[in-house]
Amino acid sequence: MSRLSKCSLTALALVSAFRPDSLLACAMCFNGNVDTPLTQGMNWGIFSLLAVIVTVLGSVASFAVFLARKAAAAPAPPAPPAANNA
Repeated sequence: MSRLSKCSLTALALVSAFRPDSLLACAMCFNGNVDTPLTQGMNWGIFSLLAVIVTVLGSVASFAVFLARKAAAAPAPPAPPAANNA
């Protein structure tokens, strides 16, 4: 067992021993009511973050396509002159 996993297990054991309430679900998740404004706000927050991620990834992908097209359209570099070994 690696040192990192031992430390992780020790930390988890300490948290569960001294603060077991912090391992439980939050009051919103525990409630399970989907019609509350808190649930709707959380859903909007998730969708907003998802929209930001999709926008950023789409921008990176479109820039990569732009660079690929630009490289394909560029003319080939001229061949170096042949050396005369006479």
